[in-house]
Amino acid sequence: MRVSNSSNRLAENSSPKAYHWRERMLVLPHRQDGYAFLTGTGLEIGALHEPAAVPLRCTVEYFDVMDERKAAEAFPELAPEQFVFVDHIGDLDTGGLAQFTDGRFDFTIINHVLEHLANPVKTIQEVFRITRTGGVVVLSIPDKEYTFDQHRPLTSLEHLWADYEADTRMSSDDHYLEWLHSAAPEIFAQGADAVKVHVQRARDRREHAHVWNSDSFRAFLDASIARLGIEAELLFESRAASNQIEYFSAWRKR
Repeated sequence: MRVSNSSNRLAENSSPKAYHWRERMLVLPHRQDGYAFLTGTGLEIGALHEPAAVPLRCTVEYFDVMDERKAAEAFPELAPEQFVFVDHIGDLDTGGLAQFTDGRFDFTIINHVLEHLANPVKTIQEVFRITRTGGVVVLSIPDKEYTFDQHRPLTSLEHLWADYEADTRMSSDDHYLEWLHSAAPEIFAQGADAVKVHVQRARDRREHAHVWNSDSFRAFLDASIARLGIEAELLFESRAASNQIEYFSAWRKR
């Protein structure tokens, strides 16, 4: 999960539901019921500075688009020692998971990452591919109603599926302009040149390209699993109405 200074500022000055959710993420007890299904060796994608609190019986390897040194440079608001050591480097939008064979891992965790990607459907396909039959996939996204995205429109299933069919590998500037309008609208008073700089910075930091609430993400997930021909059984689910932050679920690959 990546959090910007502008998102923190909005969270502090906005409605009660849009609280300072970076700190809230440090304690999410509802996730433990999902992690209880995990065993063996797994891959966590995009842990950054908040790795999943998996059971002690598990071994975890970490995957991200940049190593911990570059992450510290990209996110100077976070202490460098907070970032996890990254075992595998790759870009999800350009086939980064292709380095792993089918069924390589006993479980795969991808928390608060899909909203940053140009092609979430492709990543869902790949995450299930690299998880063994009988293994567990954990997915979560921030619910827009509890983040700085609360004023943005939901991303439609049609848009997301079109990105998959087109093999989209880069989000357009429109995604980041929309993010800026919601997270830091004051920058638009600084002129076109300043906006261009902020858009590039948002791209470099891979800010939110897509937006869901708990219901729309579950519908998107169901549709993607069905269309991709993935066999999966829902083991656990928690929605933002109960946990006040996210949609979180664990699935067994069949």
